[in-house]
Amino acid sequence: MSTKPKGHRLRVGRFSESGRIYLITTVIENRMPVFQNLYLGRMLVRVLQSSQAFVDTLAYVVMPDHLHWLIQLGEKYDLSTVVASTKSQSARYINQYVKQTGQFWQTGFYDRALRHEDDLQQVARYVIANPLRAGLVNKIGNYPLWDAIWL
Repeated sequence: MSTKPKGHRLRVGRFSESGRIYLITTVIENRMPVFQNLYLGRMLVRVLQSSQAFVDTLAYVVMPDHLHWLIQLGEKYDLSTVVASTKSQSARYINQYVKQTGQFWQTGFYDRALRHEDDLQQVARYVIANPLRAGLVNKIGNYPLWDAIWL
């Protein structure tokens, strides 16, 4: 993992805690619907899967212009480093594939640290139901870019 670039630090008042569960949301630059292209979405999924050495992915959904990622942070790297590395690696692969350069993800990310009493399965259901709420599909099984450990 590389060091975190400027703009990938936790928001003021937040801290990274090993073992904590976080819901991460990060957005494509200019909200371009890049992941309408299934192949590019799958490229991001492969990057998420490769991050398993640093986090446990509990659920994710790749929306056309953003990512929701429910993770449990490991001990080796802090949250900012994990997110920055994931964004950097996915941007590099996707930009190379589409033969473009420049900013891919918006700077920064939104994080929500879950409390121990939060119902993780309910949070995961909320995450993966995003395509339904957005009207992209009428059944989540018809949406190809999501997963959850409980399903």
